[in-house]
Amino acid sequence: MIPQSLRALLDDTNGQRECVWAGRRVWLAREPWGELAVSLQGAQVLHFLPASEAKLERGDAYSTGEEEEPLVPGGWLWVTPTPQPLPGAIRGGIPLCWPWFADDRGADESPDRSGPFHGPARKADWRLDAVDEHEGGVELHLSCNERLHSQLIPRVVVQANARRLHVELITEHVGETPVKLSGALHSYLAVGVSFTCRLEGLAGARYLDKLAGFAEREQQGELAVRGGLDRIYHSNAEIVLDDGRRRLRVDRQGSDSAVVWHPGDMLPVDTPPAAARRFLCVESANTRLDPVWLVPGAQHLLGTTLSCESAQ
Repeated sequence: MIPQSLRALLDDTNGQRECVWAGRRVWLAREPWGELAVSLQGAQVLHFLPASEAKLERGDAYSTGEEEEPLVPGGWLWVTPTPQPLPGAIRGGIPLCWPWFADDRGADESPDRSGPFHGPARKADWRLDAVDEHEGGVELHLSCNERLHSQLIPRVVVQANARRLHVELITEHVGETPVKLSGALHSYLAVGVSFTCRLEGLAGARYLDKLAGFAEREQQGELAVRGGLDRIYHSNAEIVLDDGRRRLRVDRQGSDSAVVWHPGDMLPVDTPPAAARRFLCVESANTRLDPVWLVPGAQHLLGTTLSCESAQ
């Protein structure tokens, strides 16, 4: 689900190009293998649609309200029709949470621990260092225009082809003392209706329920989404999101935390109620359950891979 204005830019794209959408520079591809859109604010993937699904996914735009831009069906990711103006971040796609997840910045007074919820990477300006053809698709390499941490340097790799979308957030330690790292690839997955989805692969996993003061619980059976939720699962298993029309597989790398989130009725200001019914967040993460201690010279790769099959 993407805003109609972004859909129009993709429809006017033949091959690859850069343009401006919602005040941000975005890189677009419309190739025989499919479509990809990446914002250079935050190195944020906004849209992915393999060519095999393009005809099935196209449909009429639906209105999210009298004064809001319509959303257009199509793609595995959801983007709000009312993005915040700069310097705010775009809600949707796959935002980067780095070098901390949520507000988990630790208790020290280091300047590296000051900054916004989910860290500074998602609002920073990034540059596209390389675009390579890769297995009938494309591979992007991105790096940050500014130094966001005194000892850590992030890089992003995006691979897209006719079968899958793969995103890597790579952190390199170039300093002299160990650093505690957390973060997430905060994937907003497009669904038919949020509160009729099922998640397979989490049965028996322990989780922290953030809506109940971080109470620790165990998942009984598969997760049926029936309302707002905010849970951190201690699991590295593959997760399958079934919304009744497609089964989207979420594989994670370098992550022992899976975050499942939907705001329910407590909607952010940039999320219209009708549009909010069209996404569910399933995130590859390092959280308080599995923080990463990086030593000098080390690297950490946090990855997520999306692939799809038709619902049975």
